[in-house]
Amino acid sequence: MAEVRVDKYLWAMRLYKTRSIAADACKNGRITMNGVQLKPSRTFHVGDCFSVRRGPVTFTYRVLALTENRLGAKLVPEYMQDITPPEQLELLELARMASQSGRDRGTGRPTKKDRRDIESFMSDYYY
Repeated sequence: MAEVRVDKYLWAMRLYKTRSIAADACKNGRITMNGVQLKPSRTFHVGDCFSVRRGPVTFTYRVLALTENRLGAKLVPEYMQDITPPEQLELLELARMASQSGRDRGTGRPTKKDRRDIESFMSDYYY
């Protein structure tokens, strides 16, 4: 096997749950190689490096071997190597820390009651 379609490889490596979701990611420009957006029908060869953008982070992978069949999670490292730069992993960690802040996402600004509760908590804590 000398080549495998991009959408099929992404599905087989468990980066996406279905081939159609992998194809949509390609069409939306989330999969790139050397700065060029990939189409789902393009093929991967052994040694190719590609990037997958998910949220604020861009993961980078190298193709070690090819397969068209979906693999178990334990076998994925034999077929694909994660070469994501450390600065991208720091972005992921910052996003995790931001999501663990006190307020739920999308709840908007604190109300007057929330502000009073925060002030009373802080004044009790500091004094």
